[in-house]
Amino acid sequence: MDFSKCDIGKIIQGIKAIKHQGASTGKPENSMRVRRPGGGRKPVTTTDRGLRRALEKLLGSNTRGDPQSPLRWTCKSGRQLAEELERQGHQVTHPTVIGLLHDMDYSLQANRKIKEGADHPDRNEQFEHISRKVKAFQRRSQPVISVDAKKKELIGDFKQTGREWCPKGTPVQVRTHDFPDPARGKAIPYGVYDLTNNEGWVSVGINHDTAEFAVETIRRWWEEMGCQSFPKATELLITADSGGSNGHRSRLWKFSLQGLANQIGLKIRVCHFPPGTSKWNKIEHRMFCHITQNWRGQPLVSRSVVVNLIGNTTTRTGLSIRAKLDKKKYATGIKITDKELAAVNLKKDKFHGDWNYSILPEKL
Repeated sequence: MDFSKCDIGKIIQGIKAIKHQGASTGKPENSMRVRRPGGGRKPVTTTDRGLRRALEKLLGSNTRGDPQSPLRWTCKSGRQLAEELERQGHQVTHPTVIGLLHDMDYSLQANRKIKEGADHPDRNEQFEHISRKVKAFQRRSQPVISVDAKKKELIGDFKQTGREWCPKGTPVQVRTHDFPDPARGKAIPYGVYDLTNNEGWVSVGINHDTAEFAVETIRRWWEEMGCQSFPKATELLITADSGGSNGHRSRLWKFSLQGLANQIGLKIRVCHFPPGTSKWNKIEHRMFCHITQNWRGQPLVSRSVVVNLIGNTTTRTGLSIRAKLDKKKYATGIKITDKELAAVNLKKDKFHGDWNYSILPEKL
């Protein structure tokens, strides 16, 4: 930029004036303070001594849903807290409220899944019992499996959580609403996880998650994979949740297992996890979580897509899964009579026979 002589002269005069001001005040040349220390408007956090107390009261753990609370059912955001404080006579803005929240060691936090409901008094003993059984079976080279049903999935061009790599500006287009498509139905994955060999089998059902469907999936696993991995097996240990299609109270589950034991000729031992502890079932964090990760951001437009995505799920630790569609329709509401249940060759363990029991083939 070109400066005229007049402009340069004015600049020189300004510099001299600044130096003179610094010399007269005894302060460094770069000091441009025009207000004496401590001058100016005080922050509201200093002048309003009741502000912090009022904010803490609004942040009480029982504020939301409390009919006496000023916020009642309102989400406690920074702006809404500031508005409520203003209604109470405190002159404050939402940035000031947010800064005050940080000073008070508050932060935005999501809910965390920790509570599992009421703990059963024998919860730890049951975990130890299952652990001993699993280790004993594995020492004797007997099969041990973990079973459970995965969340039902809608079939169609629906949004799936997660992201995957795509060319910029070309995301996969899906429906704005997840209304079920009756023509396509849903997919019901039921899985079997081999704890010893890190292998899994998943049957993808088409209508209902029933005890018959669960036992049929175990049978398919045995015929397709289990009998080859354990050719000398005489027993099979199943670890399962306490509820759902494989629940410990389900008569149909036990009745169907009797048919499976008769068919494959193995003594079937079952250990159920205590109520409310399904997340400790091995299949949840050794197989199902990897399946979910594998189809992240991928619309499940058909059941064949579901089967292929499950069957191609692998991990660095060597997990391999085989999947197949089960087209059979399973009826709901099947009642097992007392007579039919009494015919089941069931032997309860001494420790919690409701959770731990064996079903022997009829020939034994």
